[in-house]
Amino acid sequence: MLNLNDLHFFAQAVDSGGFAAAARRLGCPKSTVSKRVATLEATLGVQLLHRSSRSFVLTEVGRDVYDHARAAMIEAEAAEAVVNRRLAEPSGTVRITASVPTAQFQLADRLPVLARRYPRLRVQLHVTDRFIDLVQEGFDIAVRSHFAALPDSELIQRPMHEEDITLVAAPSYIAQGGEPATPEDLEDHSGLMTSLAMKPWRLSDATGRTVEVAPRPQFHADESVALMRAAEAGLGIVCLPESISAQGVRDGRLVQVLPAWTAGRVRTTILTPHKRGQLPAVRAVIDFLAQKDAAGAHPSAAH
Repeated sequence: MLNLNDLHFFAQAVDSGGFAAAARRLGCPKSTVSKRVATLEATLGVQLLHRSSRSFVLTEVGRDVYDHARAAMIEAEAAEAVVNRRLAEPSGTVRITASVPTAQFQLADRLPVLARRYPRLRVQLHVTDRFIDLVQEGFDIAVRSHFAALPDSELIQRPMHEEDITLVAAPSYIAQGGEPATPEDLEDHSGLMTSLAMKPWRLSDATGRTVEVAPRPQFHADESVALMRAAEAGLGIVCLPESISAQGVRDGRLVQVLPAWTAGRVRTTILTPHKRGQLPAVRAVIDFLAQKDAAGAHPSAAH
């Protein structure tokens, strides 16, 4: 079996018109080129070149071998180009896990855009509120939204999105109960709560002032869409990440309450095991999701 490297050195020597010129092109000693061509001749059992201090001429069989050597080099370059194109265009399957609200408000608009951009990529989204061990369960990426910093782990973390939690209510509720002018006024209003355990809302403004208030608990749900629908029905005031309530505000189904005040911030982070994060397809998905505009998708977050 011929050594393709020997064919490469031989073709370079012929194209360059000599060993010295080929060595300069290849960035190696002239003796290396000469030895590789001599090895090729020994392997084939024929003389490929008539060479002297003044001449460098192909033999008849050398011309035939040169034609095949050039063809082999062209095929090798084509094979390399195929690999480079595949690396440039992500392909393969990428498994993502996310909670229900994160999938609804962070990924539902983004992933179709991703699929159109990379048609050779296959994304599998697994939606669950159960904690997933990425390594043990074979996932490439987890998208997690959280209030506090995530604990240290061996997973690579990449920030995706951060937003305020704001107060909203239906226009009908405000029309009936009046609009609170200060956080303290919320004590006289109905609140839509995430838990039966009564916890005050901790609000803050741009100056850093913080106030804790406890509205009257009117409705409880541990799911963001259910709380938003209750607010749209006029049951009371609710704290939601801006992206969850944004469409309702744009459509006029909700209005902001105390817009100068927020009830904290939600951060969304992309996590991936170190080795999987080096795969071109996984890296392309992470880079896409981390874009602020996600190629035109509306960024959002949920907890």
